[in-house]
Amino acid sequence: MRSVLRYLGQAAVYGVIAVILGYFSVAPAYRHLPEEDSQVKISFAHGAKPKGECRRLTAAEIAELAPNMRRPTSCPRERLPLLLEFELDGNRMFSESLPPTGLAGDGPSRIYRTFPVAAGRHHVVVRMRDSDRTEGYDYEREAVVELVPRQIFVIGFKADTGNFVFVGAER
Repeated sequence: MRSVLRYLGQAAVYGVIAVILGYFSVAPAYRHLPEEDSQVKISFAHGAKPKGECRRLTAAEIAELAPNMRRPTSCPRERLPLLLEFELDGNRMFSESLPPTGLAGDGPSRIYRTFPVAAGRHHVVVRMRDSDRTEGYDYEREAVVELVPRQIFVIGFKADTGNFVFVGAER
């Protein structure tokens, strides 16, 4: 008799847990974006130029190096930070210097940012500097995009083509 009650109690507890899990798997409803809004997402990783010039080693400097480390030039590992700007309809939404990653500062700079925007037609401008110049930008792209409600418009960067990539409705 005791084991039957134990099994019934265990079944009741498991049943309650199953009902709670079932409820929370469908409710409350989660909305990633409001019904009338869209989203612009900037996401990429890019390595800027090295933070200095390579220099030619002298014969004496090369001789001081271990045999497996001998090379004719010495180049710095550290990279410059990226300067990234994003404008939407003439308003600057984002402007920041992105530091390189890695312990030695030799990895790519990374960004992942989202911006909620109203659906409709927008003028998008993205600029980036990855060199040691003090004025202007190395890469720039602008476009007019038509965003529908709940659309996610992604801005990426491809180093091999040397330009920004827009994924979404471009007009």
